[in-house]
Amino acid sequence: MPLIPVTQTPAISLARSLARGHSRSDAIAVLIIGERGKPKFTNLPTPDQWTLLHQRSRAEAGEVRSCTLPTPRQTQAVLGYVSAKASPFEQLAMAGRMLREALARKPQTLALAVLNTTDAQGVARSASRGGGSAPLPESALEALLSAALVQDFPLPTFRSKPSRARRLSRIVLQGGGALDLPRILATARAQNLARWLTALPPNKLDAASYRRMLRELAARHRLKLRWLDEAALRRAGAGAFLAVAAGNARRDAAGIAHLSYRPARRRTQATRGSARAPDVALIGKGILFDTGGTNLKPHRGMLDMHTDMAGSAVALASLIALAEQRSPIAADAWLAITENRIGPTAYQPQDIVRAANGTTIQVIHTDAEGRMALADTLVLAGRSKPQLMIDYATLTGAAVYALTERMSAVFCRDARLSGPLLAAGRISGERVVQFPLDADFDADIESKIADVAQCAVEGKGDHIIAARFLQRFVPEKMPWIHVDLSSATRSGGLGHVLSDVIGFGVRLTLEFLQGQNALAALRRADPEPS
Repeated sequence: MPLIPVTQTPAISLARSLARGHSRSDAIAVLIIGERGKPKFTNLPTPDQWTLLHQRSRAEAGEVRSCTLPTPRQTQAVLGYVSAKASPFEQLAMAGRMLREALARKPQTLALAVLNTTDAQGVARSASRGGGSAPLPESALEALLSAALVQDFPLPTFRSKPSRARRLSRIVLQGGGALDLPRILATARAQNLARWLTALPPNKLDAASYRRMLRELAARHRLKLRWLDEAALRRAGAGAFLAVAAGNARRDAAGIAHLSYRPARRRTQATRGSARAPDVALIGKGILFDTGGTNLKPHRGMLDMHTDMAGSAVALASLIALAEQRSPIAADAWLAITENRIGPTAYQPQDIVRAANGTTIQVIHTDAEGRMALADTLVLAGRSKPQLMIDYATLTGAAVYALTERMSAVFCRDARLSGPLLAAGRISGERVVQFPLDADFDADIESKIADVAQCAVEGKGDHIIAARFLQRFVPEKMPWIHVDLSSATRSGGLGHVLSDVIGFGVRLTLEFLQGQNALAALRRADPEPS
């Protein structure tokens, strides 16, 4: 199986009405907004059947119903209900349930529609980008489409007899003329890429294969790629990253990948330095397998540690989505790629290592390797002087204990970005909670023999302690966001994603950078402590 998914995105078309010409769809999913209203099904094939399905019993928000329509294709009809006050996450979750039903019989053609029953004009509105408003039916239709694109995407499988199940070839949207289809499709492809990479087994996605895949993706999307191997990292003084990599049996099992996307206007600028400077640097933890090192994990804690590279997948996929859309945002991705292995050369508690910015670190626990690998990667990314740095990592169990896997933890040291970041979480359906970054937490990582301790001996508030540690490796006054991906995986899925691997962070990032125009927010006023 190739490392890069080869499935094709279904063709998307728009229709004013599904009543004619779409009775040959294999499945039709209709989301009704306002369960107490009286929907009109005249724009659907066999409207009487839809009416009977709706009148089967009193409708409740969160309910999904289905039946088979008397059409030439025996079309499967799926009806779902959400409240007029449903949040984007609730819309996505309902869309996910509906599409699970609609795709169960492997349709090739799928039609999607939204009926608004909240008032006569069908113009119910919900909070949206930048404090304004947007038609709820449009966001609901986008949720249905996003769910279809994610659920139709096959994750890696290595069965000796792979499934030959049909996949969607066409999706028809009733209405949808106001949707930004290029953005929706690019976002779905990026989320699926992040899911695919995170799901790959550790003997399939190792450092060498990751590097080969990055070369292919860079060529495909016209990205520049630079690979910093161990020799280059030693010259850069990246002792924190190299400490984590020391346990690898092979010396080519680690490196930091630097990918760059520049809009056409940047590539043609006369001043070479300004053409290189990114607007945003996306930094991702890419621990391809985490044994815990010398502080070895128990069986259950180690079982799924091939997903510990999810942060790098999110950073990479988000960069590719910007490139696909030819975004005006100049962006870099820095991926800290290695494994955390046990062995005679592995780093150990009480080691003292020096990071690329000169900071000395007292190692406390070798299973806190993510912050070590990210420390040097943040230093190197900061030297390119971006306007904004965002890092992504499956970093701490403390974030999971605080939030479960339903939401992710974020830390933001620039007050101008807090509002747009939280709004991006609401609108994208990838919910985040901001935690404090107060300086007094540094007392927990004071060291008597080094500049800083890697972590506290106890695990209390470790997600906050980890963020305070990472901040030391970000240039002073540089706007910086840390995303602790407690929602990277969740048993049974999350929102519109039904697989255990979520790809959480891609929708958040693209909405933050594009929908919320985060870079513009940085120019509005001087920063204040967050």
